[in-house]
Amino acid sequence: MARALPTVVIVGRPNVGKSTLFNRLTGTRRSIVTDEPGITRDRIYGIAEWRGRPFEVVDTGGIVPEEKAEIPREVLRQAEVAIAAAAQLVLVVDARAGLTPLDAELARRLRRTGRPLAVAANKVDRAGQEALAAPFHALGVPVFPISAEHGLGVDALLDAITERFSSAAVEVAAAPVNIAIVGRPNVGKSTLLNRLVGTERAIVSAEPGTTRDAVDTVVWRGQSGYRFIDTAGIRRKAKTKLLAERLSVLMARRHLERADVALLVADAAQGVTSQDAAIAGYAEQSGCSVILVMNKWDLALEKARQAQGNEPGSASRPKDVAEAELLEEYTRLVRTKLKFLDYAPVVFVSALSGERVGRLYRLIDEVAEARRRRIPTAELNRWLREVDLERGSAPAGRAPKILYVTQASVAPPVFVLFTNRVGTRRRGSAASRTGQLHFSFVRFLENRLRERFPFPGTPIRFLLRARPPRACRTQRAR
Repeated sequence: MARALPTVVIVGRPNVGKSTLFNRLTGTRRSIVTDEPGITRDRIYGIAEWRGRPFEVVDTGGIVPEEKAEIPREVLRQAEVAIAAAAQLVLVVDARAGLTPLDAELARRLRRTGRPLAVAANKVDRAGQEALAAPFHALGVPVFPISAEHGLGVDALLDAITERFSSAAVEVAAAPVNIAIVGRPNVGKSTLLNRLVGTERAIVSAEPGTTRDAVDTVVWRGQSGYRFIDTAGIRRKAKTKLLAERLSVLMARRHLERADVALLVADAAQGVTSQDAAIAGYAEQSGCSVILVMNKWDLALEKARQAQGNEPGSASRPKDVAEAELLEEYTRLVRTKLKFLDYAPVVFVSALSGERVGRLYRLIDEVAEARRRRIPTAELNRWLREVDLERGSAPAGRAPKILYVTQASVAPPVFVLFTNRVGTRRRGSAASRTGQLHFSFVRFLENRLRERFPFPGTPIRFLLRARPPRACRTQRAR
């Protein structure tokens, strides 16, 4: 069984460089870093290693203990959850700003937890400036002058905070499935994450744009692991004003690229919007598999029943029959708006009540398995011989003569079609010298392939390659 890693939790008031230190320790650009305070709100997790000692790093939001507003209060609660499980606490302070009353208050609170505590006096950017950290010795805990941005002094900090950690080999469990939860702001992504995880992992608020960073949470069910990434709501460019929001959108799209499966969350009560379709396009382009999650189904169902309440004979229909009919109707509407994702499963849920949320794990397993599926070349070519390629040719064009097909890779599945030659591009032609296929021919091939080999939720890619001339093949064989 895999052993849990010791956890180092980074805390501090807003805008002292916590996320910069997190990125330095993990060797990533996982947390968003700007001069604007309050960027990190949820807990951000990463893995680091120092001198053969692996450990987990947690970045928390800027803490303001006495703040009464909803978002700062929730940030504090999220930080307290991380602190309760910490093996080591690191209080990050701004050495150039000096010791503030808020720094002293945070240090007192952290000492009362009984957890080992160290102070990282950040923004000591040049050698000889270590005296800037002197006032923080009054806090009564070890102080390390560092520059999180440039790496100065970080080695000494790491030596101190990891000296009690074991350097024994840690059993590595099977890699969890990466699942990005994406969608417009305020469609219930964080509520869905909390329902799937079973705890209040992410901050949930009626205020749109509450989540800014992506929040990683790993859940184990038996031998299967799931890493959920709750991303910031993706807005239209015209609606994205603040730098933090623009970076959040950029990071959300980046997390789609590292995800195996995307849960595209939409508001069933509002229906599929043009922005939902745009986000679906981002997911499809990234190559991750997609499950369409229509959230707030309970509200949509209530609205639909109220609208139908005055129809003749509506009272005599059983509720379960009426709901089945509405599900079928809503599914058709979703398919109409998102035709290019006709391969993606659709599930109607209520994240708030938990209705149908349990089905998502089964769908995730099915979709994740499909994206890793590999079809033997012999089986693919038997399928190819049965396909009438002329039916899929573009208007006024001819279908390329495909000699054989093979699968080049998985996640997502990529199929290479070999032809005797790749002709020059003509208007309406199905192929070009660059190896591109006409979109209508690609669509035809994809539909025929999915009829034979199910790939639920998974995009499929086709590449066209010219087979080398016989003389070249003979030389290579020699």
